[in-house]
Amino acid sequence: MHTFATSFLIRATSEHAATGTSPMTEYYRNYIAVAIFLIAAVAMCVAILTAGKLLRPNRPQPEKYVVYESGSDPIGGFGQSHIRYYIFALLFVIFDVEAVFVFPWAIDVNGLGSFGFWAMFVFLGVLLIGLAYDWRKGLLQWA
Repeated sequence: MHTFATSFLIRATSEHAATGTSPMTEYYRNYIAVAIFLIAAVAMCVAILTAGKLLRPNRPQPEKYVVYESGSDPIGGFGQSHIRYYIFALLFVIFDVEAVFVFPWAIDVNGLGSFGFWAMFVFLGVLLIGLAYDWRKGLLQWA
């Protein structure tokens, strides 16, 4: 079974043998299959999106265009978020960064020796003190 890419390469190779001149360089010949796959991928995306647009039901209703956010009805205008959301996000980032430091340490804990162990112990201790402070202040309460 010959595909378009292989038949094109066979034709290009036969032309090169017959005339002695290369219609395309070896560099570009390696990328023909990639270009064909890219064109096919774009064509399939366009075909699927077009089929979806043509086949979907179109029943506009005013309720569909009402802004709805997090289970609450909109109150109009720009609503400011509660500071608790930002604090919660900041706490997540802090403890997420902690994981970035703990994983490489855990992989090479034997190579770091006792200094590496105690340095991580101090690092985790400071984070636990911060967690206890946040817990005592009630910052981990969502509602």
